[in-house]
Amino acid sequence: MKTDARGLVVSEKRVGEGDRLVTVLTGERGILRAFVRQSKRAGGGRLSATRLFTYSRLSIFEGRDSYIIDDAQPIEVFFGLREDIGRLSLAQYFCELAVNLAPQDSEAELFLRLLLNGMYYLSEGKKPDAVLKPAVEMRMMSLAGYMPNLIGCAECGRYESEAMLFLPRSGRIVCRECSGTPFGEPAFLLHPGAMTALRHTVYADFEKLFAFRVSEGAARELAEASERYVLETLQRGFATLDFYHQMADADGGQKK
Repeated sequence: MKTDARGLVVSEKRVGEGDRLVTVLTGERGILRAFVRQSKRAGGGRLSATRLFTYSRLSIFEGRDSYIIDDAQPIEVFFGLREDIGRLSLAQYFCELAVNLAPQDSEAELFLRLLLNGMYYLSEGKKPDAVLKPAVEMRMMSLAGYMPNLIGCAECGRYESEAMLFLPRSGRIVCRECSGTPFGEPAFLLHPGAMTALRHTVYADFEKLFAFRVSEGAARELAEASERYVLETLQRGFATLDFYHQMADADGGQKK
């Protein structure tokens, strides 16, 4: 049986002499792993269309034990990702997040849309990491069912405070006035700019998701809060995230 789908290649590895196993985030079927047979001799656009970070139209044959990509035509290649090691490393992290959070064998249109937008802005260099990284992290976590409660203080319900504490393990916020309560988990101080931005990444309409700015101080608070939320909630690390930080450190710090 053959299936037509649109998908972004989020992982690839060589299998045997010329075959490759690719992981694709599709709108129709979520995360899907399929073989590209004899990829070195693939005709037409199948070779280029099944490379990492490529968004393509795919014709997928469903066998008894595996999927095989029978034909593929590229829609978008995101060439700009390969022009900058920082962009490349952040794109790899976004893909690893998607592999771990997007559903398998079920509709995942919002995950695909989010990742494609993130790749576009990264490739074009139109948004700083301070906006892109937390926006993708927090919205993808929310789509996967891990939406934090950022509406008000978990103790008194207060919406605004001079500063809020974000508790990434439980996904709550607590105002400064209630911060004397022992939490038993890490807590991150968020001043109003960072708190507003964190709420935006979770609650904003998708069309406005990447449309915000943060000051340098707020960017640091936001980056730490969103990243720790991912790590604390999923209780695991990401090799691609470690690589991203290595590249940022080598470049003199994370891009603003």
